[in-house]
Amino acid sequence: MNIAVIGTGNMGKALARGFAEGYDGELSIRLFDVYQKSAADLAQQIGATAASGIDDCVKDADYVLIAVKPINFDDCLRDVAKSLKSGAVLLSIAAAVTTDRIAGILGEGRPFVRIMPNTPAQVGAGVSAVCPVGLSEEQVDTVTKLLRTCGEVILCDEKTLDNIGCVSGTGPAYVMLFIEAMADAAVALGIKRDDALKIAAATVMGSGKLVLETGEHPAVLKDKVCSPGGTTIEGVKALEECGLRNSVIKAVDAAAIKTKQMKNG
Repeated sequence: MNIAVIGTGNMGKALARGFAEGYDGELSIRLFDVYQKSAADLAQQIGATAASGIDDCVKDADYVLIAVKPINFDDCLRDVAKSLKSGAVLLSIAAAVTTDRIAGILGEGRPFVRIMPNTPAQVGAGVSAVCPVGLSEEQVDTVTKLLRTCGEVILCDEKTLDNIGCVSGTGPAYVMLFIEAMADAAVALGIKRDDALKIAAATVMGSGKLVLETGEHPAVLKDKVCSPGGTTIEGVKALEECGLRNSVIKAVDAAAIKTKQMKNG
């Protein structure tokens, strides 16, 4: 199977690396970036080929991932469409670029997928919301397997994809703020900065893994830590007084409002 990746910035690099290192099957990857050194360096790292141009990258590709910024997406897609072979599947990770917009440029009958990944894909622990348009079951299965090399995959419609993006796409920034705040608090208690960051980050990672692997509701797991009259319930009470839950909900709502504004131009 041949895959073309257009754009080797953070997300393009993360997904290409995941494909190369985690896909169970024969895979040939070609990369292109306007910054040729970026594509060449990544190609060397993951055993791919750096292409000289978009047409060279896309020719004969079965799947083409466009990983460029939304502002550059339309022009890039027009260039890709010129060289896209019949039946090839286009993959877009451009935020707020709708399926109607993609179809309008790509042309009728062309299969494509809108994907909303997030930055933890860089370490194989991401979440990708996936909205396929015009794909066969086999193609959907292939796309799912490709993206699972970088973490969890959620198949959904377009509205759900945009809503997921407001949680998983923006969420890492909120979690980073939480980790930073936890680390600062640890430093204030006299813990060394490097240790504080490790403790805070590992606590967040382990807590998320606990939710996923036990299948228990976060409230149940929280209650198991909160002993009567203990230290944890005092901390939870302080967070509630400061409006942690409401702040997180408002952050997701703000991202949703901005997403709608971006989609509407």
